[in-house]
Amino acid sequence: MDTFALVVTIGVALFFTYTNGFHDSANAIATSVSTRALTPKAALAMAAVMNLAGAFMGSGVAKTVSEGLIQTPVGSKGMGILFAALVGAITWNLITWYFGLPSSSSHALFGGMVGAALAGGTTVYWHGVLEKVVIPMFISPVVGLLAGYLVMTAIMWIFRKANPHKAKRGFRIAQTVSAAGMALGHGLQDAQKTMGIVVMALVIADVEDYGDPIPVWVKVACAVMLSLGTYAGGWRIMRTLGRKIIELDPPQGFAAETTGASIMFTTAFLFKAPISTTHVITSAIMGVGATKRVNAVRWGVAKNIILGWFITMPAAAAVAAVSFWIVNLAFL
Repeated sequence: MDTFALVVTIGVALFFTYTNGFHDSANAIATSVSTRALTPKAALAMAAVMNLAGAFMGSGVAKTVSEGLIQTPVGSKGMGILFAALVGAITWNLITWYFGLPSSSSHALFGGMVGAALAGGTTVYWHGVLEKVVIPMFISPVVGLLAGYLVMTAIMWIFRKANPHKAKRGFRIAQTVSAAGMALGHGLQDAQKTMGIVVMALVIADVEDYGDPIPVWVKVACAVMLSLGTYAGGWRIMRTLGRKIIELDPPQGFAAETTGASIMFTTAFLFKAPISTTHVITSAIMGVGATKRVNAVRWGVAKNIILGWFITMPAAAAVAAVSFWIVNLAFL
């Protein structure tokens, strides 16, 4: 196997992780910044550190990505498929970042994998895609919406007699913990997705055997790149999540972050399902906002975001398929 092709593919995978970091950093900290619980620089630094820690908390999501979605391709063609999948995901990440849309980096990657695999004639495990990607893609936002609504309702009832100013001050402090939980969950989920891609590349290159544990250097590299990308920040998307959907106050921010973090930990450890942190936190914000009054949520903005969710996988798949055909014509 051409060592150069392996190095390039791993390099592109790490760049995808970097774009994932700055694209999805808003997931962890937008609510804390918008409620002024944390300054932007402090929030980004905290998120970067917690992303790094979260990457080492498990490997179930990485195993799903490397073994459960597409058949591991072989040879130079297989490396071309992985390269094209990453190009499709990166392209969609950059497009949605430019327009400030909080789309899912995870589903961009999964769409890229499926599109490149179909273009390259590699078997797609449709049962795995349906069970681990498509079904959670529909269920997790619904759960986030309902759980966010219920958590915020419970907070409003528990603190119904509290002094509003003291309560807000307390929740502003509590948000440092809930934002850290979001960042930890983001590292647990998203760093592992790239680990799965790098492991596939190593198996194709005969450096690792199928089913081997993830090398420590792969975990470190993916975690560090995700953290660096997170620290670079994603201000365009942060404005959408923190301000355009609803004007959040500290109790609402705490409720949304607690809901999002809880769902991410549950799905990672119990179901090993690679869910989208973007879908979870965005829907939680909508659910939290709806407790104020239904029209407090800017549903027009929410509609555009949800539309972006549904076109992410097919759009990334299309770019990945075109990328594979170009790579195939030029190099394979």
